[in-house]
Amino acid sequence: MVEEEYIGIDIGGTTINLGVIQNNIIKKEDAVLVNKDATKEETLQSLYQLIRENLTNRVVAIGVGVPAVVDPIKGIVYDVQNIKDWNEVALKMLLEIEFSLPIFINNDANCFALGEFMYGKNNRSNQFIGLSLGTGLGMGIVINNALYNGVLCGAGEIGMLTYKDSIVEHYTGSFFFTKYYHATAKQLATLAEKGDKMALKAFDEYGEHLAEAIKSILYMFAPDKIILGGSISKAYPFFKASMLEGLKSFAYQKQIENLIIDVSKTKGAALLGAASLCLQNK
Repeated sequence: MVEEEYIGIDIGGTTINLGVIQNNIIKKEDAVLVNKDATKEETLQSLYQLIRENLTNRVVAIGVGVPAVVDPIKGIVYDVQNIKDWNEVALKMLLEIEFSLPIFINNDANCFALGEFMYGKNNRSNQFIGLSLGTGLGMGIVINNALYNGVLCGAGEIGMLTYKDSIVEHYTGSFFFTKYYHATAKQLATLAEKGDKMALKAFDEYGEHLAEAIKSILYMFAPDKIILGGSISKAYPFFKASMLEGLKSFAYQKQIENLIIDVSKTKGAALLGAASLCLQNK
């Protein structure tokens, strides 16, 4: 008997990642860069081509995580962050027409949290938060062993809260490093590994800002576990200390005595989470 396959897709601000999943294991990964200057149709065609190159007759459904608010029933995505002209895209319908397969869509951070919750080691928790540190700051919420979507899958958009002279994700996403240090987080992490003082200072400041975001999460949800994912999480050793120091000003220290904050060790959590959308709707 041929085992069914699912495709999980994680659409980010700079890259569209794809995984072919069989028996809860990612068999194959692929990706395409997002051209920030491309038209809506050009970006859609890039997505179509990526899927075509990885589609087999064993694939029975496709799950997609998008950095946007999403109507999961109609499959319409609204105001996609960092992708030009994706203000209202009927993505489910377009993909179903193109590939004649069931399509399931949710917010990208929700997919990360779901994948981490379902497949992460010992991550079963009644109050679980997944934080995606990348182009922006994404957040997925698991309450009572179920993903909490909110209206239009918009729950957890902590990155859009007002903070200082802007919003939270401008201090906790990649924007922070490019604006204030004129380099990417990856470039600064390479320098930090060599002991560069400027790079170390950048991550110290980043950790302080992230601590403020986490304190807001603690006040709102009081989780017992927060798992960090996304490209910036790879630099965790450089901002962990300042982040933990920032949490010392949290008003209810007893509440967080046993709080676990860690970096995801689940390979392809967002892809697994996207594919899980298909399994949950079988």
